[in-house]
Amino acid sequence: MSAGNEEADLLLGDSSDWDTPEIGVHIFGVRHLSPGGAQHLLEVLDAVRPTAVLIEGPSDATPEILHLVNEATRPPVAILAYTSELPVRTAVWPLAVYSPEYQAMLWARRSGAEARFIDLPSPVMLALQEREIGETGKAEGGPEDLPGTPKAEGKPRDEAGNEAEHGLKPPAIVGGNEPGNTGFSLYETFAQLHGEPDYETYWERHFEHNLNPDAYRRAILAFSSGMRGLTEKTEHRERTGEHAVNAVREAYMAHCIQEAVRDGHRPDKIVVVCGAYHAAALTDPALAMKDEELKMLPVLGAKLTLMPYSYYRLSSLSGYGAGNEAPHYFDMMWEAMALGNLSHLPHRYMSAAAQHMREAGTHRSTAEVIEAVRLAEALASLHGGSLPALRDLRDAARTLLGHGELAPVAEALARLDIGTEIGELAEGVSQTPIQDDLARELKALKLEKYRSAVAGELTLDLRENRRASTEAAALLDLRRSRLLHRLELLDIGFAKLRPSGQDSASWKEEWILQWTPESEIRLVEATLLGETVELACAYALQRKLETSTSLGEASKRIAEACLCGLTAQMMAGMQTLQRLSSDSRDVVAIAAATGDLSAVMSYGSLRRIDTEPLGPLLEQLFLRGCLFLEEASGCNDEAASGMAAAIEELNAVAQRHSEGVDEALWVRSLGNLAMRDDRNPKLSGLACAILLERGELSAEEAGAEVSRRLSPGISPELGAGWFEGLAMRNRYALLSRLSLWEELDRYIAGLDEEQFRRALVFLRRAFSSFSPREKTMAAELLGEIWGVDGEQAAEAVTGELREDEHAMIEELNEFDFEDF
Repeated sequence: MSAGNEEADLLLGDSSDWDTPEIGVHIFGVRHLSPGGAQHLLEVLDAVRPTAVLIEGPSDATPEILHLVNEATRPPVAILAYTSELPVRTAVWPLAVYSPEYQAMLWARRSGAEARFIDLPSPVMLALQEREIGETGKAEGGPEDLPGTPKAEGKPRDEAGNEAEHGLKPPAIVGGNEPGNTGFSLYETFAQLHGEPDYETYWERHFEHNLNPDAYRRAILAFSSGMRGLTEKTEHRERTGEHAVNAVREAYMAHCIQEAVRDGHRPDKIVVVCGAYHAAALTDPALAMKDEELKMLPVLGAKLTLMPYSYYRLSSLSGYGAGNEAPHYFDMMWEAMALGNLSHLPHRYMSAAAQHMREAGTHRSTAEVIEAVRLAEALASLHGGSLPALRDLRDAARTLLGHGELAPVAEALARLDIGTEIGELAEGVSQTPIQDDLARELKALKLEKYRSAVAGELTLDLRENRRASTEAAALLDLRRSRLLHRLELLDIGFAKLRPSGQDSASWKEEWILQWTPESEIRLVEATLLGETVELACAYALQRKLETSTSLGEASKRIAEACLCGLTAQMMAGMQTLQRLSSDSRDVVAIAAATGDLSAVMSYGSLRRIDTEPLGPLLEQLFLRGCLFLEEASGCNDEAASGMAAAIEELNAVAQRHSEGVDEALWVRSLGNLAMRDDRNPKLSGLACAILLERGELSAEEAGAEVSRRLSPGISPELGAGWFEGLAMRNRYALLSRLSLWEELDRYIAGLDEEQFRRALVFLRRAFSSFSPREKTMAAELLGEIWGVDGEQAAEAVTGELREDEHAMIEELNEFDFEDF
């Protein structure tokens, strides 16, 4: 016998060992997301008619079963546990409609049987998770989910809680906790031994399509026993924390089984639904945890809630190690099984794919659909399958519907395989206070329809609707804006503001809204900050203010407070900003903070926020910007770009708030900077341009300054750099002054080759921001000065560069000015 066959025999085991479990309890091992497992489980439940259905899941979530089987509940949904203190640790147990555990709960409700969860309670799970993080230091990202065993924050993992390598499909096999990352090689090799290209296809063909109840149950138990034995015997495996956790979990579940017997349930009237890996262990009655051992379990303060989930999050494509590739496809399989016509699934799949393609504008005929089904059935037959597996359906769709290409059919297959469904819970069911508050807010603001897995667009008009009958209706969009900004501040991930290209005082906002399970998790985590969205947002903003160390951070917090309608935090932000600015000489930071305050004051009335208290602080910051302008302008060219933006910002503030700020001081500061030769020439040129634009510099004074700055004795860096700053503002005014261009022409003509090369760097930078129309006007002016036709000059200046000119530019870009 070959080594490969020996491995397969060990995995398959001897099914005769499973005829009569020692403890008399019916152990049914499942894969957590398995329509076939759910269907066979229902048949077992109907045959046994148990009085107790014991389900792998956090035992403290047993009261939540009532809400999970509520008629208003629509899977996918999940149980979410989270720590009651920061930092928040979370664990998630997701359920699809085709999850065997979910169907077991529904059966128990219909049949009057008791349903219990029997896994470790969530406070213990989270404590073990916290201990693992402390020992390994592997917590890197946001919360991850794992049915059966919640896992620590960090890398994606398989169903065993083992880290799964990125880029490799995690070994998401028979539910529960398959310990260790024997992983890809073990499961994929096993699939290859049975002639399948991957493990998912092997599982579907041999288990999901196995319609014989007894054969299915025996096969999955034997498979589990063999897999367990193989993983335990794998060489070089370390008995790390994950194995210890599995042993504790199984001992606890065995204890819960014994407890059900003590509560009066006959063993033969108890059905245990667990991850198949655990099934073999739970048949041993000696495994059960003792009462004194229960008291030794670590515990963290934790709370439970239910949350909607999504099929994308259930899919392995999301990085979820215990997911399957195609949640929506397995939902379709579940519906077909429920109707007793699983053989019709290929027809439904191909028809739906063709329909999606037609809706997207790509027509496919009925004949092509029929041929695609036939091809899928032929592919299945080649592999000895009774029905096409998902891989067969995909290959057939690509060949017949995609005409050999994936691109035409890719979107349709993604919708069919993964789906966009997101679950629902009855209003008020097992919600944290902040979840309840958001639900009320969304309903009051008529935003409930946007709580969808499909992204939606929302345009808001923040102006008062004077035709509305009530004040609430008149300010509906403003109230919506405040809520969405609050959710954005809390990083809930529901609302994203689309950049409009307009200033921040605009009355119009465009949002992209999309709800995901991650949004629900982050919302639950925010309950530790406050019981309502407003309180949580205020607390989060206050914490950001307390850690602000720069003027920019503080001014941004003030702007966020205004957008969120949080007046108290806006006042606190003022105090922080005033404290940080009291000894600051950083004009760039001062200008940015002044600009933020100016913007807030500009849209304060639109947002119904009293911004008058910001006035004195704005004046104080503006004053400091004026006083330190000259000093800060003695900078190098690298820092000059930031200073130029600061000068532009302060000038805009002076124009918007001329009645409040000391505009005369600003003009004097600009005048001093414009006349100084020991400051950065670009900034002096910019100051001159602003004064010229404001009418504070006469044509004669401007001409004299141009002559002085562009005189033959001025170095190329100073002259061309000054012109670069001058050209940053009011170009049409510059283009109307022929004398300026005559001075520039004389200046350039007087440079030798080396000086010209140095000056060209600044001149190219200056003209690079000119529009095509402005470049044409400048060329026409130069043509007039040179005595040539203006159109010819414009064509020569704006035309494509010759090859030798390109070479010269390349040489210029590599020119080393350090030596000059």
